Amino acid sequence: MSLSGFTSPLWFLLLVVVAALAVGYVWMQRRRRRQVLRFANLAMLERVAPHRQGWYRHLPVALLLAGLVLFTVALAGPTAEQKVPRNRATVMLVIDVSLSMRATDIEPTRIAAAQREAKRFVHDLTPGVNLGLVSFAGSATVLVSPTTERASVMRAIDNLKLAEATGTGEAIFAALSSIEAFGAVVPDVQGPPPARIVLLTDGKQTVPTPDGDDSRGGFTAARAAAAAKVPISAISFGTAYGQVEINGERQPVPADDDSIRRIADLSGGQFYDAASAGQLSDVVSTLGEQIGYETKRADASKPWLIAGTLAAIVAAAGALAIGQRLP
Repeated sequence: MSLSGFTSPLWFLLLVVVAALAVGYVWMQRRRRRQVLRFANLAMLERVAPHRQGWYRHLPVALLLAGLVLFTVALAGPTAEQKVPRNRATVMLVIDVSLSMRATDIEPTRIAAAQREAKRFVHDLTPGVNLGLVSFAGSATVLVSPTTERASVMRAIDNLKLAEATGTGEAIFAALSSIEAFGAVVPDVQGPPPARIVLLTDGKQTVPTPDGDDSRGGFTAARAAAAAKVPISAISFGTAYGQVEINGERQPVPADDDSIRRIADLSGGQFYDAASAGQLSDVVSTLGEQIGYETKRADASKPWLIAGTLAAIVAAAGALAIGQRLP
C-alpha cells in the first residue's frame, strides 16, 4: 500500500520512536550482560545463578514492538477500495411493451424474459436505491414513481400489457420527468440524487416518426438525458430473426441494435446486447452490480487495529508466562 493510500501519513513518524525503543532494548540487554561479567566470578556465576532462558525470552518485547508498529499504521489512516452502496441513487427502469415483444427468439418470449430479468434486477438492487418503473408502447406510462419500496415495482412488472407502436423517446422523456420531480422533493444538501435510466427494448421507435432525431424522438431524448447528467444503460434483447404474428400475418421484428446503441452513446451511458435469455441474465447481473454499488476509497484501519491488539495481548501473556512480569 502506497503512502497515497493513507489519510494521515505523518503518524508514521512514530516509527522512529518504536525503532528507538528497539535499539534501547538491545542496548540495555548488552549493558546488563557487561555489568554481570564485570562484578561476578564466572565459575561462581555458573554455580549459583539460575539457568538463563533462551532466545524466546525476547518474544514478548518483540511482539509488543510489532503491536506498536501495527497501531502506528492504523493511526496513519490506511484506505482501500471498497464497494459502497449507492443509497442516494435514483433508477428508472423503462420496459418496452410493444407487440414485437411477443417474439419467441428469446425463450419463452421477449416480454416474459424481460419481466423475469427485470424482477431479478429489482430484487438484487441495493435496498437504499430509489427505483421507478416506466412502460412504453405508442405512449409512455409511469407505473411507479421512484421509491425504495420494491413490492409495488414487482407487481407492476407482473401486470405489464402489450400494445401497438414504439415510442422510445416518449419513454425516456417520461423517465426524466419522474427523476426531476423526485429530485425536487427530496431535500439533500448534496443536491439531487444521482440518477440513471435502464432501458429494456428490442426495436426502433415508430412514433411519433421513425426518425429518432425529431423533437420527441429517442435520440433527442438521449441528448436531453445527457444534459441532465442521467446516463442511459440500454439493453437490446432479441435477434435479427425475431418474428411475431400481427393481424394473422407473420412479420419480422429484428432487434435494432444500432439505434439502441446510439441512444446509450448520446446519453453518456452504456449499450448491452442480449441475444438470448442467458446473455440477458448476465447483462442484468452486471448492470445491477454497477448501479447498486460504487467503488470508493474507504477506511481500512480496522484490521491493523485488530492485529495490533492481538499482538499486545500475546506479548503480555508471554511476558507473564516467561518472566512472571509484564514487559
